[in-house]
Amino acid sequence: MILLDERLSSLRVRTDPASTDQVRADRLRTDQTDAPQQAALTAALVAISHGTSSADGQAAIAALVEAVADARPDLGVTGGFVDVQQPDVVASLGALRPNHAAVVVPLLLSAGYHVHVDLQRETRVPGRVTTLSRALGPDKRLIDVLELRLRAAGFTGGAHSEIVLAAAGSSDERAVDDCRTVGAMLAERLDVPVTVGFLSAATPRLADALIEARLRTDSVTVSTYLMAPGYFFDLTRAQSAGAELVTAPLLLPGENAPGALVDLVIDRYLEAKAHAGLF
Repeated sequence: MILLDERLSSLRVRTDPASTDQVRADRLRTDQTDAPQQAALTAALVAISHGTSSADGQAAIAALVEAVADARPDLGVTGGFVDVQQPDVVASLGALRPNHAAVVVPLLLSAGYHVHVDLQRETRVPGRVTTLSRALGPDKRLIDVLELRLRAAGFTGGAHSEIVLAAAGSSDERAVDDCRTVGAMLAERLDVPVTVGFLSAATPRLADALIEARLRTDSVTVSTYLMAPGYFFDLTRAQSAGAELVTAPLLLPGENAPGALVDLVIDRYLEAKAHAGLF
C-alpha cells in the first residue's frame, strides 16, 4: 500500500496558513514587504491532518487530499501533518513558492490543542501570507457521513435503539463541546438517543458510556467519529464490547472519499480565504 507521504508528494501543490473564528483563525499574517505581491496570487490549499502510523489510515487520508485536488485543480492542493508523519506544517509551507499565499485547512474533526496552539504557532511563517481555517466539525456534512457509515453497518434505528458516538477526546473543552454538538446533531437527524463517549482525556470514556447505554437498552450501536483507521479506531473496537454494531471511520482505504467531506474541506478553504481577504 502506498504510504500517505509518498502519495502526497505526487501532488504538485502549494500551501500556507493563518486563522479564523471558532479557533480564532481567519487572522491574516503577513510580512509587509512581500504582502502586496502575495495578495495578488490565488492562495493554495494546504490540508493538514494529524498523521498516523497506520498504513490504512495514511491511504484513507491521502485519498481525501487527492479528491480535493481533483475537485479543485486550480487551488494547488497539497498535504502535510501535525504529528507522526512528514512533511510537517513548516516543511509543507516551505515547499511553496516564496510569493504564494496559502490557506491551511486542518483535517481535524474538532478544534482542540492542535488547532488552537500547534497550528497557530506553526503557520507563522515570516515573509508569507497565511491563514488558518476552522476545523471540519461541527458540520451537517459530517452527520451525512456518520449516517452513511451507520446504514452501511446495518443500523436501522427503532424505538429501543441508542447510539454511542466514539470520539478521540481532548483536554481542550472547546473540542469536547464540538463533539457533543455533533452528538446532538446526530440524535436530531436519526431521532435516536446519542451519548458521546471519549477515548482519551475527556469523560465519559467510551467503555463507561457503553455500559450506561446497555443498562437502558439492549440495542446499542457505536458510531465511530474518527477521520480514518489508526490507533484510536483500534481502541474503539477494543472498548466496544457489548455493542451490537461498530461503524467504520469516516474515511476508509480503497474507497473514494465521500463527496460531503470533499465539499467540506473546500468550503473551509473558501470561508477562511474570504475572511482573510486573500485573492
